[in-house]
Amino acid sequence: MPYVNIKVAGELTREQKKQIAEEITDTLERVAHKPKSYCVISFDESPFENWAFGGKLLDED
Repeated sequence: MPYVNIKVAGELTREQKKQIAEEITDTLERVAHKPKSYCVISFDESPFENWAFGGKLLDED
């Protein structure tokens, strides 16, 4: 069973999550020959202040 965990800084809309889930599931079915019913996708959304890049938090200027 494929399990995909998507971590993002900030938030996604419900529609964005729906589209991402559909496209990743379609790709797993097409490329890896995994039935759609076996695919599990979870979304982890974190505030920008919980992410740092280059030593700076993403919510900093």
